[in-house]
Amino acid sequence: MTTQELTAAQFNDTINGNDIVLVDFWASWCGPCRQFAPTFAASAEKHPDVVHAKVDTEAEQELAAAAQIRSIPTLMAFKKGKLIFNQAGALPPAALEDLVQQVKDFDVDAAIASQEGTQA
Repeated sequence: MTTQELTAAQFNDTINGNDIVLVDFWASWCGPCRQFAPTFAASAEKHPDVVHAKVDTEAEQELAAAAQIRSIPTLMAFKKGKLIFNQAGALPPAALEDLVQQVKDFDVDAAIASQEGTQA
C-alpha cells in the first residue's frame, strides 16, 4: 500500500475507520520532511495493513493547528481511533519499524480499561 494524502475532511473518518493509522505532518519546504518521506513510503509498502497518511501542513493549516503541530515533521500513531504516539522529528528506518511493531502489539483496549479503572 502507498501513502495517502490526508485532508481535514477525511481526517476523522480515516483515524476512526482503520485499525492503525500513522500520520506524517510535513511541508514541501522542510528538509527533514523530505528526507523522512522515502522511509515513510518504504514502511507503507512493508506494512499494507497500516494506513500511512501524510498531511501537508501548508495546505491543511487548520488541521495542523487543531493537531497542535509545533514543528515538522511530526509523526502520530493512532490505534482504534486513539492517539498513542506523537513525536516531532524524522525517525530513521529502524526506529520507524520498531514503532510500527510497538503500535501493532499495543493493546489499546486494555490501556483504556486500565485508565477507566484508575479514574473511577
